Amino acid sequence: MSFRQGITNLSRHATPSEISKYALKASSASAVSSTRPGDYVSRNASTVPPVTQNSVGSKGPTAMVLMNMGGPSTTDEVGDFLSRLFQDGDLIPLGRLQNYLGKFISARRTPKIKKQYAEIGGGSPIRKWSEHQGAEMCKILDKISPDTAPHKPYVAFRYASPLTEDMYERLFQDGFGKGRGGRAVAFTQYPQYSCSTTGSSLNELWKWRNRLEGKRASGEVDPEGAIKWSVIDRWPAHSGLIEAFATNIENTLSTYPVEKRDKVVLLFSAHSLPMSVVNRGDPYPSEVAATVYAVMQRLGFSNPYRLVWQSQVGPQPWLGAQTQFTVEEYIKKGQTDLTLIPIAFTSDHIETLYELDKEIIGEANEPGLKRVESMNGNPIFIQALADIAKAHLESHTSCSAQMLLRCPGCTSERCLGSKQFFAAQQERL
Repeated sequence: MSFRQGITNLSRHATPSEISKYALKASSASAVSSTRPGDYVSRNASTVPPVTQNSVGSKGPTAMVLMNMGGPSTTDEVGDFLSRLFQDGDLIPLGRLQNYLGKFISARRTPKIKKQYAEIGGGSPIRKWSEHQGAEMCKILDKISPDTAPHKPYVAFRYASPLTEDMYERLFQDGFGKGRGGRAVAFTQYPQYSCSTTGSSLNELWKWRNRLEGKRASGEVDPEGAIKWSVIDRWPAHSGLIEAFATNIENTLSTYPVEKRDKVVLLFSAHSLPMSVVNRGDPYPSEVAATVYAVMQRLGFSNPYRLVWQSQVGPQPWLGAQTQFTVEEYIKKGQTDLTLIPIAFTSDHIETLYELDKEIIGEANEPGLKRVESMNGNPIFIQALADIAKAHLESHTSCSAQMLLRCPGCTSERCLGSKQFFAAQQERL
């Protein structure tokens, strides 16, 4: 079946052209220098010189767009952040009354969540770390992938500034698109794919592309000179990611007495999903489990471990066992040496700094209960981002074959349209 036929027949699934297989090797990088939080924000992609290449033929410059959920940088942004989050049916499905219930729930929760953000410094550090990771990754890419240089970092958050539409306008300001062409890579910062996270972010990107330079803007599905998009949609077992996690775990284990070290229980904690999403066939649980198993292989299965789930919201059933319940039960059983590992997060935010550190570790008040450091500025992790991006650029593929396979129970036309769009970009690369 041809690639075009695969797109046409994409209902429950599609078969794209064969995607090249490659092996990636983790390598170390020099340590990241200490910088004040405000210094990261100044690295805004809008300061990058305009694109000068023609819309056809040049491999660079390349826009590298790191996509994530985001978080409010100040407590004043909490209300808008929660409103967008609870109105996203891909993340928290509330049915036909999604917009109404989303606004109602967010308004009820805003005062409480504001207090939580106030306790972790007045806002989320996720923008700081995302901009830092993107800037450092692009420095490495300029050296290891000169054909696609210069690489220009952008951040697109789903629920907080900079939003996807803001990022797209910055691309225009920097000379990409609107008849001038250019290459952009949407690089999800959720290592494990879920329709609720990566899928939602890509659906949002597809929506704004259509509005700003697609059919709704020009009358054409794929106007000449539009930005050429490709997607890095998952990387749950990449060797660099695994090495970064394993190194952080080893650093934390080294703080326990030698006689206790191999008896510490490792609790890998990931954001949970509603069971309705899991039962629909979402790949997230299996991909998180793949990350956990690869990390334990790298550690030589040195410790007992469990995969647990956090951040349940609302009354409907969610994937468990819940992290807090697990910690409480183990402590009751006398197992007080426990290490929490945020396995699905690439930087600190409220789920690590408040939920894990304050609600679970702080309330338990057990000296043997600790948390492994998040990726943040980890140079091994940033090198891994660059290695993943380089391999993707060399593969000349618009997305993975796995991304094109819809969940067995998927009925979302938005999801279908988004997948068809990114699959069709293959012919433009």
